[in-house]
Amino acid sequence: MSDRIAELLARFGASDASAAELLCDGHPAHAIAFTVVEADMSARDVTYGELSRESARFAAALADLGIGPGDAVGVLMGKSVALVVALMGIWRRGAVHVPLFTAFARPAVALRLTAANARLVITDSDQRAKLAPGEDMPASPPWRVVVVGAEPGRGEYSFDALMAVSTPRDGETAAVVGGDGVLVQLFTSGTTGTPKGVPVPLRALASFVAYLELGLDVTEDDVYWNAADPGWAYGLYYAILAPLAAGRRSLLLHAGFSAPLTWQLLQHHGVTNLAAAPTVYRALAGTPAPPGLALRRASSAGEPLTPDVVAWSTGALGVEVRDHYGQTEHGMVIVNGWADSVRETPQPGSMGRPLPGWSCAVLRDDTAEPAPPGTPGRVAIDVGGSPLGWFTGYVDDPGRTAQRFTDDARWYLTGDAGTVDDEGRYYFSSRDDDVIIMAGYRIGPFEVESVLVQHDAVAEAAVVGMPDALRGEVLEAFVVLRPGAQPGVRLVDELTELVKTRFAAHAYPRAVHVVDALPRTPSGKVQRFVLRARGV
Repeated sequence: MSDRIAELLARFGASDASAAELLCDGHPAHAIAFTVVEADMSARDVTYGELSRESARFAAALADLGIGPGDAVGVLMGKSVALVVALMGIWRRGAVHVPLFTAFARPAVALRLTAANARLVITDSDQRAKLAPGEDMPASPPWRVVVVGAEPGRGEYSFDALMAVSTPRDGETAAVVGGDGVLVQLFTSGTTGTPKGVPVPLRALASFVAYLELGLDVTEDDVYWNAADPGWAYGLYYAILAPLAAGRRSLLLHAGFSAPLTWQLLQHHGVTNLAAAPTVYRALAGTPAPPGLALRRASSAGEPLTPDVVAWSTGALGVEVRDHYGQTEHGMVIVNGWADSVRETPQPGSMGRPLPGWSCAVLRDDTAEPAPPGTPGRVAIDVGGSPLGWFTGYVDDPGRTAQRFTDDARWYLTGDAGTVDDEGRYYFSSRDDDVIIMAGYRIGPFEVESVLVQHDAVAEAAVVGMPDALRGEVLEAFVVLRPGAQPGVRLVDELTELVKTRFAAHAYPRAVHVVDALPRTPSGKVQRFVLRARGV
């Protein structure tokens, strides 16, 4: 396995590495890179040869617009053929892709474009209004706009028109950026505060491919669908970049999410390898599964899987969903891997073991020393012992970068709390900021949440700590009920007793709030700090 890791590092970290060659031009021209599926289940295949030709045209258009290596280009687009052509053109030019999730409101778009010093924005026509000057957008923005799918407005450019007139110049070659060259500036999801800019270098592809092979076990014969949006790390890294780097076909759904549509795609296109966020699996669990599914692998990332989803998956999907752990700053690190070389029976509640190429530990709260097995602490990555690691710091933010590393720079602190058992399996507890310390007891909200959702009336749950004069903090729960379920004193009593009997007598919620929905980041992660503010 170490030989394979070394091979990947040498390939993607070379000083003369070219993104266009590694992601596109080096693969057989006839091989399919993407299958873009529409809501009616019709589909279009995009071969590597077509992607090479069309992205070269768009790279020439970028050059004509004055976009060069290192320039930031925002992309506000849904999953489409135009999206992958635009992305490959940006990387071919040596420019930096700034992902903009299509569900973002104007302030989130403005924050990212401004922080990245974007010079150009490519947007679908139905997203263009978010870029109009106003309260959140500058009246005279420093970026120009390319519109996909409609006539451009005044001062804008048409994607189709640019593609029609642009041709690569004779002798023009793709940019060579090297392993340290930046492909993407992606922003963290904002679970604990203001999003931070993460520069993703070309050499990070070694880590992404390793996860595709070992964590997801995507093979040449698989029909692989990562349902996450490429506006976020899991979708961008593993629905776009990793499949391109590995030469594997990837499905993209050009439509919004719904459980019935997801079932339909799984069945109609014979998906064999599925990766998605827990919210997708929870939505599927509330609807009947169709017959004839072909899944052999199912994986989840973004936030921990609750036990009810894992129990449901085996019968409904024909395969258990396996929990995987990672971050925007690293990609996937700790997994219940599917490949033969790493596969073992998952332990309930465990997010697995570090992938080959990564070394991790749970550190004590007060020192940079590993905690004994079973002792709660800070999940950390051993920088020197993790050859697949690539994150070195946030863009223009040395202060928050320093907070991520121990003083001796040996450990990267993930900001997550958890434990590790005697056999090296890791268990997520919470974000560090979300740990609840009640009367000296350290309580991870995920453990309590996992019990609350076992109640028939509860669809979703989030637990936070609230100030308490006697105990320091106490638990309060926010729950979303299933259709037809009734709130009231009886439900509160049942939930309290459930936690006492299935987790711990001291860790029951002192208050239960019924809410219509939990506050989430656009990528689906629960924002517990919002709940804490709401409950004060």
